[in-house]
Amino acid sequence: MADKNTANIGFEKQIWDAACVLRGNMDASEYKNVVLGLIFLKYISDRFEEKYHALVEEGAGFEEDMDEYTSEGIFFVPPGARWKEIAAKAHTPEIGAVIDDAMRSIEKENRRLKDILPKNFARPELDKRRLGDVVDLFTNIQMMDHGSEKDILGRTYEYCLSMFAEQEGKRGGEFFTPSCVVRTLVEVLKPFRGRVYDPCCGSGGMFVQSARFVEKHSGNISNISIYGQDANPTTWKMAQMNLAIRGIEPDLGAYAADTFLEDRHPTLRADYIMANPPFNLSDWGADKLKGDVRWQYGIPPAGNANFAWLQHMIYHLNPTGGQIGMVLANGSLSSQSGGEGEIRKNIIQADLVECIVAMPTQLFYTTQIPVSLWFINNQKKQPGKTLFMDARKMGTMVSRKLRELTDEDIQKIADTYMAFVDGTLVDVKGFCAVADTAGMERQNYILTPGRYVGIEEQEDNGEPFEEKMERLTSELSEMFVKSHQLEEEIRRKLGAIGYKI
Repeated sequence: MADKNTANIGFEKQIWDAACVLRGNMDASEYKNVVLGLIFLKYISDRFEEKYHALVEEGAGFEEDMDEYTSEGIFFVPPGARWKEIAAKAHTPEIGAVIDDAMRSIEKENRRLKDILPKNFARPELDKRRLGDVVDLFTNIQMMDHGSEKDILGRTYEYCLSMFAEQEGKRGGEFFTPSCVVRTLVEVLKPFRGRVYDPCCGSGGMFVQSARFVEKHSGNISNISIYGQDANPTTWKMAQMNLAIRGIEPDLGAYAADTFLEDRHPTLRADYIMANPPFNLSDWGADKLKGDVRWQYGIPPAGNANFAWLQHMIYHLNPTGGQIGMVLANGSLSSQSGGEGEIRKNIIQADLVECIVAMPTQLFYTTQIPVSLWFINNQKKQPGKTLFMDARKMGTMVSRKLRELTDEDIQKIADTYMAFVDGTLVDVKGFCAVADTAGMERQNYILTPGRYVGIEEQEDNGEPFEEKMERLTSELSEMFVKSHQLEEEIRRKLGAIGYKI
C-alpha cells in the first residue's frame, strides 16, 4: 500500500499530544491561537538566533543590525522578544504579558507582521501555569533530531492546523482544506512559475503545497508570486504566519476583506488559481453585484455562490493561458435552479471545462457533502474535449470518520490528466472517459462523471451461467428460510411480553 499523507507525522503528533494535555478546558478555537502563535514565535526567534550567532562569530559587530537579517528574509527579533528571554520567564505570573509585549515589539520592527501576530496571552482566562508549560514544551524541542527547523516547524504548524480543524468541526472548514485534496490540485496543475491566486485562501494551504511542489521538483519558489484574500481576519492572520514560516511572502491584501464585495486584486490575471470556496454559500451579496463585470456567463443565484466563485476565478485568469483547480459541491455539476444550468452550459460552450473529478466521501473534517474537482483552462491542449474521472472508490480510511487519498491515488489522477492532455489516454470503464461538447449537450450539460465513465466492467470468473444461477438461487433460498426463522423468533418474543403482530 502506498504511504498515506499521515505517514511521517510522529514528531508533529508528539507536539500536538503534549500541547493538548496542557490545554485544560479551553475551547479549540481559543487554544489554536495560543499554540500556533507560540510555534511562530519560536520559529522566527530561532531563525534570528542562528543568524545572530553567525554574525557574532564574524566579529564585525553587526549582530544587532536589522539589515543583516532582513536582507536574507529573516525577521528581526529585538531584545526582550527573543525566545530565551521568554523561556526564562515561563513560570512567572507575568508570562502572558511578556509574550504579548514580545509580539508587539516584533511587529514594530517588522512591517510585514504589523497587526498579524496574536496578542492576547495575558487575558485572565488563560491559565498562566499551563501557558508556561507550553513555552517549556517548545523550548525543549530538539530540532536537530527531526530535520531542518524550518521544515519541522512548518510541518508542525500544518499538522496542528489540521487537528484544530477537526476539533472545531464546521468552523474549522473556514481555514483548512485537507492536504490530500490540495496536493491533488497542485499535482494536476503543476504551478512551476507565474502568479498563483486563491480568492478564499484560508490558512494558505494551496500556497504551501504549491511552494512544496516547486521545491520538490528542484525549482525556485521565487519563480511563483502568491496572491490571496480571505474575509475572516483571524484566518487571514493565520495564513500570513503559515507562509512566513516557509519563507513565502504573499500579497493577501492589506487586510481581510470579502472577495465578492471588496476584491483586493481587481487587475490580477493569474496563471494558476486554486481554491476551496465555502460550499453552497448563501447571502453572499448578490443583490449588490447584479451588474458586476465578473458575471460573463450569467448572474449567479442569490442563494448559492458556487457559480459566483467559479466566474470570479475565470475573470481573474491570464487570458493567454490560465488554469483553475477548485473544489465544488457536487450539486454544481447538475443543478438547474436559479439559472445555474444556463451558466454551466455557457461555460461549457466557451470550451473552458478541461476536467471534472468526482471525489470520494469523508475527505473533509467539517462536512459530508460530496465534492468534485473542477479544472478550467482557457487554452486547452485538447479543444472541444473534457476529461471525466470517477475517483469515488479511491482513498483509505485513516480514522472512523476520515478518508485520505494516498500518494498513489493522487499520482493516478495526475497521470490520467496528463495522458489526456498529451492525447494518449484510453478510456477506462468506471474510472475515466473523454467527452466532446456534443456529448455533453446530449447530457443536457450535466457534468456528473458517472454519466460519462459508465460502470466498471466486472471480471468474469469463468463460472457457466446455468451453474451460477443455480448457486445463487440456492443461496437465496437459504436466506429466505433464515429470514422466516428470525421472523418467528421476533413474533414469539413480542408475544411473551404481551404484543402480537
